[in-house]
Amino acid sequence: MLAVEQAQGSTPLQQFVPQQGEKWALVFGNEVEGVSEGVMQLADAALEIPQWGTKHSLNVAVSMGIVLWSLVEKLHLPEGQ
Repeated sequence: MLAVEQAQGSTPLQQFVPQQGEKWALVFGNEVEGVSEGVMQLADAALEIPQWGTKHSLNVAVSMGIVLWSLVEKLHLPEGQ
């Protein structure tokens, strides 16, 4: 299970390398509370969408779009496209 959350030790999304055939459950929190501490303790890893500036939360639908596109791009597009 991968939690999408700003957390200690999280992996920046652009550095995450999914392997062909791996299956993951993605857990997204809401923009105020994030992913609960209980779920974070169960997660295998945390992915973080890098953000700059003073605003450090994204709408959950936007976050899902960013993460899913990144994973699809890494798994299905030939390198260089």
